[in-house]
Amino acid sequence: MLSRVAEAIYWTGRTIERAENVARFIDVNFHLALGASKDEPWGALVATTGDDKFFKEHYGTPTREHVLEFLTLDARYPNSILSCFRTARDNARSIREIISSEMWEQINKSYLMVKGASLASVLESPHDFYTAVKQASHLFVGITYLTMTHNEAWHFCRLGRLIERADKTSRIVDVKYFILLPEVTDVGSPYDETQWAALLKSASALEMYRKRYGRILPASVVEFLLFDRKFPRSIRWCLMKAERSLYAITGRFQGIPETAPERALGQLQAQFSFAVTKEVIGGGLHEYLDDFQRKLNVAGDAISRTFFEVY
Repeated sequence: MLSRVAEAIYWTGRTIERAENVARFIDVNFHLALGASKDEPWGALVATTGDDKFFKEHYGTPTREHVLEFLTLDARYPNSILSCFRTARDNARSIREIISSEMWEQINKSYLMVKGASLASVLESPHDFYTAVKQASHLFVGITYLTMTHNEAWHFCRLGRLIERADKTSRIVDVKYFILLPEVTDVGSPYDETQWAALLKSASALEMYRKRYGRILPASVVEFLLFDRKFPRSIRWCLMKAERSLYAITGRFQGIPETAPERALGQLQAQFSFAVTKEVIGGGLHEYLDDFQRKLNVAGDAISRTFFEVY
């Protein structure tokens, strides 16, 4: 496969997943900001993107309206929902001969839906809008699975999607510990339990968590979203499937890693396979997730250098 094609399909999958997860990130802020001051949680949300300098230059005060426009509809900001769908559409257009016509139609439809939205319409019914964004991503994943040959291109698309999902799941969990529970006295309170339930809901995990654990307990939520082997939004599940796609691309059976991406993902997979939730929380969940995000960036860079920077 041409490196240009591999890169385009990888980033198509990754940016569509990113759009979905930005919607989830906003959704968790809506739920967890209950009872907080009007503007504080929205400023915190901007800070977690790492692009607060860009935001201050263009918006100034982090009000709800400013943050929603920034993360949703700002065409200048490369990680807004609009920009993610636009990037996915541009990449998909360049590889129309590789993807199915149904995939292209879904990407184009999703882009036009967001492009046609206004800030007023988003604010009028934010739940409906962000649910539509998430469903657009789900439709693309399902259409890709059912209409595209599961060859190298398909695995590159899945690889990008899973790396993005693992990163954003870690950030959604990190919001709970690092941003949205500022008072120690809130720990263990009914407000605290409401936050954890909202966190699970934002990851579409509440019902599956209830079936597995029943009562909502912080340690169990962390274990489910980080280390569960079967839930498709847990970090461990994403790493397992991403590693399988990587070996399918290299044409090797899983074993001793030979390439830089195999080594990077293999180390992360081993780390999450043998992690103990109690020890992770005791050692500092924020620090653990921050370290994971750095290592995942290393894996992403290794994928780019190995497969995309040869043309």
